[in-house]
Amino acid sequence: MIIILKKDAPQEKVQELIRQFERQNIKIHESRGVQEYLIGLIGDTSHIDPEDIKSIDIVAQVKRIQEPYKKANRKFHPEDTVVDICGRKIGGGHFQVIAGPCSVESREQMISVAQAVQKSGAGLMRGGAFKPRTSPYAFQGLREEGLELLVEAKKATGMPIVTEIMDASHLPLFEQVDVIQVGARNMQNFELLKALGKVDKPILLKRGLSSTIDEWIMSAEYIMAGGNPNVILCERGIRTFETATRNTLDLSAIPILKQKTHLPVIVDPSHAAGIRSLIEPLSMAAIAVGADGLIIEVHNDPEKALCDGAQSLTPEAFDSTMEKIKKTVAFFGKGMD
Repeated sequence: MIIILKKDAPQEKVQELIRQFERQNIKIHESRGVQEYLIGLIGDTSHIDPEDIKSIDIVAQVKRIQEPYKKANRKFHPEDTVVDICGRKIGGGHFQVIAGPCSVESREQMISVAQAVQKSGAGLMRGGAFKPRTSPYAFQGLREEGLELLVEAKKATGMPIVTEIMDASHLPLFEQVDVIQVGARNMQNFELLKALGKVDKPILLKRGLSSTIDEWIMSAEYIMAGGNPNVILCERGIRTFETATRNTLDLSAIPILKQKTHLPVIVDPSHAAGIRSLIEPLSMAAIAVGADGLIIEVHNDPEKALCDGAQSLTPEAFDSTMEKIKKTVAFFGKGMD
């Protein structure tokens, strides 16, 4: 249930109303926007009569909602959430490009790629230190050493770093990581999500390979319910019967998410397609349907990459793609801070 308060509602009366609900074991979520001041009631509200609440002088309107997610719900939070990452903003008209290799392979590789994507206009740097792979014999990442190399690249360029976590026990290693990524395979690792809810860092939550949009939002709700409001959703393609691409990029998810939730939404065209020639057109399409950012794989020598070389752009190709991204983002009225 959502209660919309009158703009001139005295704070003492608001607090008394909140205490009234808390005495009934109802949790409260407050959202004070430019236009509206909302109180969300979280819990069993079946015994609460909306007409009784409407009769209170500070209440303008009462709405019941059906969705099981509350904190991620746009009805509770009408204004877009803007996630600030070391001064780089995502959401609410702010667009960011995250770029870098699928896997951290060496110091030279990370620093050269980081410098190249920064020069082209990327705001954040990605790189996998821990790599979940389908085969146990595939390259699993450099792990702790990979995190150290990411931090070195961060010091060399000043770019915030984004990297994936595999297990909650690894959290102490992520102190210098700016954005913690939850991969598709861990989207419903609920113990990990609950642990990330207690972390004071933005979380980039990728959609599961076979997950519905509501299941994805509920995973975000796990993080937010734990106390961390800074969640960025990432559409990275879903598993369908189609074999022409690695996955099927669900571009319709972006406008649907914009209706359902206030969280920023970015798109990963690299993992979705698995084919480097499709990255540019899919990036343009993602911007057109309202995405708040892109995460693109860039490798200094894709042919020799230890992971996902076929879907990685060279720095030169990324630079060309970025020129078109900048123009498209400007055309749709967003800014790249």
